[in-house]
Amino acid sequence: MINEMEPLNNNDNPEPSSPLSREDLYKLVWTEPMLKVGAKYKVSSSYMARVCQRLNVPRPERGYWNKLTVGKASPIPPLPDARPEDEMVWARDGQNIRMPRPLPSPPSGKPRRKPQLASIHSDQHFLIKGAKELFEVGRFSHDAGYLKPNKKLLPDLVVTKIGLDKALAFADSLFLLLEEYGYRVVFAPNGEQLCRAEVDEHEAPRKKHYGYNDLWHPWRCTVVYIGTVAIGLTIIEISEEVEVRYVNGKYIREKDYIPPKRGRYESEHTWTTTKDFPTGRLCLQAYSPYQGTKWVKRWQETKNSELSTKVKGIVKELGQSAVEIARLAEEAARQAEIQRQKWEAQHEQWLREEAERKAAKALKDSKGELLQIIDGWAASSRLEKFFQDAERRVANLSDNERIRILERLKLAHKLVGSIDALDLLKAWKSPDER
Repeated sequence: MINEMEPLNNNDNPEPSSPLSREDLYKLVWTEPMLKVGAKYKVSSSYMARVCQRLNVPRPERGYWNKLTVGKASPIPPLPDARPEDEMVWARDGQNIRMPRPLPSPPSGKPRRKPQLASIHSDQHFLIKGAKELFEVGRFSHDAGYLKPNKKLLPDLVVTKIGLDKALAFADSLFLLLEEYGYRVVFAPNGEQLCRAEVDEHEAPRKKHYGYNDLWHPWRCTVVYIGTVAIGLTIIEISEEVEVRYVNGKYIREKDYIPPKRGRYESEHTWTTTKDFPTGRLCLQAYSPYQGTKWVKRWQETKNSELSTKVKGIVKELGQSAVEIARLAEEAARQAEIQRQKWEAQHEQWLREEAERKAAKALKDSKGELLQIIDGWAASSRLEKFFQDAERRVANLSDNERIRILERLKLAHKLVGSIDALDLLKAWKSPDER
């Protein structure tokens, strides 16, 4: 029952503007109805329900609070361990907060297909549902005509409109089979810095890229988790270099060109060149999304062999590759830690040198100012003797002359300022004060 859970006190209750952890969210949704939780964060209850889903936090079922009042509510389920694809923190302002995670590790034991999940083949994978309509709405890349949907959170497909159905069907069969082996296919979770590998749509990948890549790219990678090892997946419609002819503002394949019939004095302004054209054949690019690692593997269709016939082999190879990617990620983390320690040592050395430089400058400036004060005091002393002598001698003058000279002495005092050594010393700053 609800009173069995440790309640939130004022110190534990997070502010609506502060990030919300899985543990805090779990306490909140089992302490008060979702409507109140959503109102506290200025979002709807259905939105908070989706947040619970993203953070893998169980929430009360419909009617729970009414049953609770009559003592018939079900026991509160425990907070499950976070899965590798689960987000760890949610923030109202949408900021990505990175939480430390353990190093990725492949599953122990031999992977086994789960026959009881075979029935899901009658349905689509949840990442594929509704994706076709969203891909078809948007722009096209320059020249080649690859789709550039407006929505950025979609499966990682780089295809043309003609190749879209084939790519979605292959992605669906691949994702479902991966799920049957217990390998979760999801968008990379917020807060985990998983990087997408570069995409080269050419049939023979180029060693160097020239110019701007106008292809679409998602906000977050599509990844499969083998154990806790993430492997990025991109499905690409490959292109090939073919001879084309420029006709009426468009390029067409030379083999499809039909010369027009024309009279004796008519001519056609056209020429041939080579350009990259989509082939309709697919390529699956799997890669390591961890920073500091480099692992990419491609499976490409040929004119005589389609990727759909290689799905089982691909799943097997991905499962085997998790060990290598985990090793690369561990080595990258080790190198990153070495670099971090090296940077911290360099930064501390710089701070020490900067402190020594500032201390030396403060000492030099303070000493210089003190010498200037002493020199100024010596000059002031001479001025003071001058004024004292003038005041002594003015006593022998007539009244009118004495008054006139005293007024001039007053103006002279005001012009040269203070001649008091103590006033000068008060304005001086020691090295520590600097």
